[in-house]
Amino acid sequence: MTAETRTEPPQATGSCCSPAGSCHDGATEDRTGGVTTVYEVRGMTCGHCEGAVGEEISAIAGVTSVKAVAATGLVTVTSQAALDEDAVRAAVDEAGYELVGRA
Repeated sequence: MTAETRTEPPQATGSCCSPAGSCHDGATEDRTGGVTTVYEVRGMTCGHCEGAVGEEISAIAGVTSVKAVAATGLVTVTSQAALDEDAVRAAVDEAGYELVGRA
């Protein structure tokens, strides 16, 4: 009689998420060759604020993605080329918030 050996795939331990609760390590990787800029915006307090700022900045020509985080006041913008800060300021003003500057 031969012994039957069972092999099971290794079980994952821990979490794939960073200590900050994100599934990313915070590094910005832009595979499109665009420019990523982080701005500080004053006045955002909730998801609605994030959406309003994101919508206005997304309307700027060349913007490919926007991620606004009310808790930190930071807005990460990826664009095809560097953006004119006055255009970003106007978009943030239109949303009803204040652009402090680059973070």
